[in-house]
Amino acid sequence: MLRHILTFFGSIFSLLTMGLMMIAISIGAIFYIYGRDLPSHQSLANYTPPTISRIFSGEGRIIDEFSRERRLYTPAEEIPAMIKQAIISAEDKNFYSHGGYDARGIAVAIVEAIRTRGATVRGASTIPQQVVKNFLLSGDRKIERKIKEIILATRIEEALSKEKILELYLNEIFLGQNSYGVTAAAQTYFNKSLNELAPHEAAFLASMPKEPSNFHPVRNKERLLERRNYVLREMQQNGYLTKAVYDTEVEQPLRSVQNGDFEPFSAALPPRDYFTDEIRRQLSRDFGEGEFFSGGFTVRATIDPEMQVEAAAALQGKLEQYDRNLGRWRGTGKSVPPEALESEEAWRAALADVSVARDVNLDGEWYPAVILGIEDQQMRIGIEGVEATEAEPQVIPRDDIGWLPKNFQQTFEVGQVVHVRRMTDGGNFVRWTLRQVPQVQGGFMAMDVNTGRVIAMQGGFSYQNSVFNRATQAKRQPGSSFKPFVYAAALDSGYSPATIVVDAPIEVNTPQGLWRPRNSSNRFYGPTPLRTGIEQSRNLMTVRLAQEVGMDTVAAYAERFGVYDNMGPFLANALGSEESTVYRMVAAYAMFANGGERVEPTLVDRVQDRYGRTVYRHDERTCTDCDDPGIAPGRGPRIVSNRERVIDGITAYQLTSMLQGVVQRGTAAGNVNLSVPVAGKTGTTNDARDVWFIGFTSNIVAGCYIGYDQPRSLGRSAYGAGMCGPVFTQFMRKATAKYGGGEFAIPPGGHFIKIDRFSGARLADNASGANVVAEYFRDGEDPIFGLAFDGGFAMGTDLELFREGSGEQVRDVTTSSGQTGKVGKKATFGSMSSGGLY
Repeated sequence: MLRHILTFFGSIFSLLTMGLMMIAISIGAIFYIYGRDLPSHQSLANYTPPTISRIFSGEGRIIDEFSRERRLYTPAEEIPAMIKQAIISAEDKNFYSHGGYDARGIAVAIVEAIRTRGATVRGASTIPQQVVKNFLLSGDRKIERKIKEIILATRIEEALSKEKILELYLNEIFLGQNSYGVTAAAQTYFNKSLNELAPHEAAFLASMPKEPSNFHPVRNKERLLERRNYVLREMQQNGYLTKAVYDTEVEQPLRSVQNGDFEPFSAALPPRDYFTDEIRRQLSRDFGEGEFFSGGFTVRATIDPEMQVEAAAALQGKLEQYDRNLGRWRGTGKSVPPEALESEEAWRAALADVSVARDVNLDGEWYPAVILGIEDQQMRIGIEGVEATEAEPQVIPRDDIGWLPKNFQQTFEVGQVVHVRRMTDGGNFVRWTLRQVPQVQGGFMAMDVNTGRVIAMQGGFSYQNSVFNRATQAKRQPGSSFKPFVYAAALDSGYSPATIVVDAPIEVNTPQGLWRPRNSSNRFYGPTPLRTGIEQSRNLMTVRLAQEVGMDTVAAYAERFGVYDNMGPFLANALGSEESTVYRMVAAYAMFANGGERVEPTLVDRVQDRYGRTVYRHDERTCTDCDDPGIAPGRGPRIVSNRERVIDGITAYQLTSMLQGVVQRGTAAGNVNLSVPVAGKTGTTNDARDVWFIGFTSNIVAGCYIGYDQPRSLGRSAYGAGMCGPVFTQFMRKATAKYGGGEFAIPPGGHFIKIDRFSGARLADNASGANVVAEYFRDGEDPIFGLAFDGGFAMGTDLELFREGSGEQVRDVTTSSGQTGKVGKKATFGSMSSGGLY
């Protein structure tokens, strides 16, 4: 009997043993099969996650940031223990004790799934498993992925420390609001660093990994509060919080940036503008867009924030002045639906959703507003972010639209979105005044002539209105602002500022027909020195000079200066008919100002990667004795430049002196006035489609162009001097006050000779008067005075020439209608011309 009982139990034991062996073999087979061809977990040791690239001003202030995943990578040792404890309590309370997976948790999840017939499926994933899922596997809920997850989790437990695994997790997890990792999330939700977080705020963050899209702090506030309190309770049960601290923290309200309890981090950043967007464009080109947006670059920009504000104000002011002088209302072209006007809450919500410029601060901040009512003598408005008060009633009086030809009812409609700003007098509020973004646009840039550091750039009236950067992207005809490069080619080819060139009509056969360039004044001046030709921007002289020097030579000079990559050797291009950009033109003028040395413009001083290694530095000059402690007091270190010479130093000075004449008595006279020596050149194209002024002091060069995006005439009275000259002057007055300026350096190897600037004749050394100018000539050069060049275009013998100081002879006549009028002398064949740029 006993033998049968033992046999029975032996059989049961054998079956159980064999069953367990089969299960073990099956599990082993499963793990063997799924353990093959898995991703290498070794890559986690060298993982570099996508992080934010940040742009800093020279003072070290963050001015912009770019990223696709907003992540600020933080090493484990810099993450406070409380943050780790909150995450562990919420996600994996046995993190420090298990070997990569939690067998009990998996069993509970299986039982729960069976009990609910699949309605409830727990993840039961440990932090190592989540790291594996996020880094190495897909996120689908399949048994195969779960097996692979467990295998890899055990492997990374063997390869990495617990702290390293936690570091990867805390920097990788998505926590909502485009925030990846706890550091970025702390900034996004609380505008705080990790060290500043209270326990209830740490629990807030620890609540998010479960369902970030379903735990929005405003839309799902109650659900998130419940989850946060659960995490606090877990922290207390796990011994991370005392009972007293738990009781205090669980009573705290759910506060966040999104709920309006804290200022957002972005509020401390200036609005994105043309400068930082151009940095983004250039670095994306140099390093690759993916690397720039995810590489965690630290970029030190060349921008001077103070001068950037001045550049924007100068350009915006002139554009608005021109626009208001036209007397046309266009507005924003946006409106809110009629039903949104039924309550203040509704129109404020609707107005907040309207896409209009909110980055204009010209004579005060410009606010979006909606028209609520129109009366005969006033118009009621509602202003975004501003509450109506008795002291500042939100109405537009009739006086404010005196610059428009029609009344309120004919010009506006209820529901339209407009811009307004406060009008003040001595700091006291006067009224709200209507504004509009001009249709005319422009570009402005300023840079250091010696280093190429761009200190200010404005690519239009408003970045939020139009992101197109007209300083770097708009290709426009520079007109006469190109002429200095023709004269530079001539001066380097043996001509001098006193060389005589004939100013008379020209006819050139082209495939498009007969081209007859003309001077802006429609007059001819005969033999004239080069200096006067550029000071008065004589087109006919420039064409003849280009013909003498050769357009191939002129094109080569323009390309050497970087104005063009491949300039067409056509005579019309000597007058600036080929398109270029403000960015290129300003950089080219810098080489006149610094004595003829090549300088490359840059918006970036230095770029460092995520590890702090410098991957780009603009200034390649060497400092020979910066490390010498024996430098005498008062003496700076010696900086050695290895820059390429673009033109001869004497040529650069001669041209600079001639461009000073443009400002003192030429086409820019009266429009450009500074307290330091300044040189520059105006430019106006056919029908004034584009107007320019580019000028420089001894250390700063700046340039401006104004024109419509779809080129059309700015009007008969539009000239570079009158439109861009004041923009340049306003900016440069502030720039010279900050950066100074002095006399232009005279290069060695030359001497001065006084000449008559009208005739080019040599004068005595003691000569003086308005017609006397001292020109700089090379030593050993024997200048020939009086020899005239005509470029191969003969001057008519009956040509009526205009002399300086003389006036046109006119006579009174009676017209067929009985009216009187004035007419000049009868034209001759030699005096007729048409066309050209000026």
